[in-house]
Amino acid sequence: MDDPQSLLHLAGKYLEQMRVRNFSQRTVWLRDKHLDYFRRWCQERGLTRASEVSKAVIQQYQTYLYHYRKSGIRPSEKDKPLSIQGQQSRLIAVRGLFAWLARNNWVLYNPAADIEMPRDEHRLPKAVLSAEEAERVLQTPDLNDAVGLRDRAILETFYSTGIRRCELAALKLYELDQERGVLRVTQGKGKKDRLVPIGDRAVRWIEKYLVEARPRWLFHHGEPALFISTGGVALSENHLTHLVRHYVDQSGIAKKGSCHLFRHTCATLLLENGQAFLCL
Repeated sequence: MDDPQSLLHLAGKYLEQMRVRNFSQRTVWLRDKHLDYFRRWCQERGLTRASEVSKAVIQQYQTYLYHYRKSGIRPSEKDKPLSIQGQQSRLIAVRGLFAWLARNNWVLYNPAADIEMPRDEHRLPKAVLSAEEAERVLQTPDLNDAVGLRDRAILETFYSTGIRRCELAALKLYELDQERGVLRVTQGKGKKDRLVPIGDRAVRWIEKYLVEARPRWLFHHGEPALFISTGGVALSENHLTHLVRHYVDQSGIAKKGSCHLFRHTCATLLLENGQAFLCL
């Protein structure tokens, strides 16, 4: 029988309230995942109820996160510590849960109220492409192939706008204003809409893709996604990651990265060259 005072039960109620308050599905999913890490850690120490979690327990969990080492499948991930952002995300989930529990009188006090978060590292991106390196990546797709044409349009969009992977995956046909040279990013980070300038060259590649490639895969004529797979459905975020990483590797440049590499590159070149960059 489910204990109404258990961490599992109360975390479920907290997540339901997040959905009611219109938090994005991704935010709720991440919060759920991070709270599950905490709940399992507590369970291993015989703590199953929210009322059993004290400030000292949360401080111990914070120390555990600092010393935690990954056991990833990829050799590059094995034995790596959690990033500062990773530690913060797990602690933010715990802090959010107990703040909500205290406000709603499920616990007598908030044991996470005074927890000091790990300090941010103010570091430059490990890799940023030069304009010449970016051009080499952009020219890698095979333009004799419909998939290569689509992929060139995707790379050009990343390079010109610097939008996030999830935002590009969610782009709809009607969100590209070709005449004004802007993309409408709907429900981006923080569930906010915004208009993003896109350069003429990127627009031309998208137009070419829309005429010569996309119609071949329209098995579902109502598909609204701008960039679609050969199966006629919207591309997933993971597909975009593998796609961009593949072309970066194939280009022969001595740098590694994927979608976020183009985001950092766009931001860096904008700082160096101003808005003229967007007109490439």
